[in-house]
Amino acid sequence: MGKIYYMMGKSSSGKDTIYKDIRKDLPELKTLTLYTTRPMREGEKDGVEYYFVTDEILEKYREEGKIIELRTYQTVYGDWKYATIDDGQINLDENDYLMIGTLESYIKTKEYYGNENLIPLYIEVEDKERLMRAIVREQQQNHPGYEEVCRRFLADQKDFSEDNLKKAGITRRYQNDDKVRCKEEIVEVIRDGKL
Repeated sequence: MGKIYYMMGKSSSGKDTIYKDIRKDLPELKTLTLYTTRPMREGEKDGVEYYFVTDEILEKYREEGKIIELRTYQTVYGDWKYATIDDGQINLDENDYLMIGTLESYIKTKEYYGNENLIPLYIEVEDKERLMRAIVREQQQNHPGYEEVCRRFLADQKDFSEDNLKKAGITRRYQNDDKVRCKEEIVEVIRDGKL
């Protein structure tokens, strides 16, 4: 039976970069593309970072009973939805997978596929460093949204609280103060197939 290695962390913790690096190091791991109603950012491609869809498409999946998890965020730009859909991308009888998401999506995915099939990979970075990274990243946008950066930063403090991490069974953490070392620790865990 395959495993789902589920990467998560607060915004600007570097999880997207490490995720991409792990995919290069372990190309045998399959991935899952999530769905979102938020607009595409510069440099993103539909079907790569996300499937960019409408509310109507998500509603169709809900009616078909294919939504594994769905989150709605009230952003400064309006409601943005993110969803994991059972659309045939995962086959645990044949493959291991690398996924990326939030603590909430991890919990719901674990409920759907079973606790024994998910291995959490929680990435951490000191808060000041995360905030600085978020600001630098936002400065690169044509229309920076610093208000949204602040909203996400504060929301993550609640979403990834120590109580929530404990309830989700997150016991191991990967410190991303050195991207290469952090990635290598995670690759070793995946190769060993253990926590």
